[in-house]
Amino acid sequence: MEHTAGYEGGQSLMEDLLSVSGAFEGSEDIAVARDLARSFLTDVQTVHGLPVSGRAMGMVQLVVSELVTNARKYAPGPCLLTLEVKGGAVEVTVWDSNPTPPAILPPDPMRIGQHGLEIVMAVGRSFTVHREPVGKRITAAIVLSDEPGGNVTGCRL
Repeated sequence: MEHTAGYEGGQSLMEDLLSVSGAFEGSEDIAVARDLARSFLTDVQTVHGLPVSGRAMGMVQLVVSELVTNARKYAPGPCLLTLEVKGGAVEVTVWDSNPTPPAILPPDPMRIGQHGLEIVMAVGRSFTVHREPVGKRITAAIVLSDEPGGNVTGCRL
């Protein structure tokens, strides 16, 4: 089991870059990946003063869990997780070594299992798949805070 994480700080013209990354090789690392996401978002809120709703905290951990699980299940070798704050959202990116795009199945309430990507797409502001020279990179963006009055920003539900 290999796990590395580190914060990157850098100035851009628009905002500070807040990100964390980790490499994961075993199925037991899925919980570690969720813990990394929770710790990162806690720091985003307490250290950097950005609002993070309870909904965002839970949804980011859910998306991390689903994407890392898929990477560990369908691709050999390690997967790489990056969380980055951009434009009021956290982008959850998972790279794995399998270049085949994921099969996005139509909703089917009778199907048992294989609903992870449906969930990720439903709770996120955006979802993209990019082929890389080696493998693929999947990114989902989750808004960090709810609008005043309780409306969830960016959610397509």
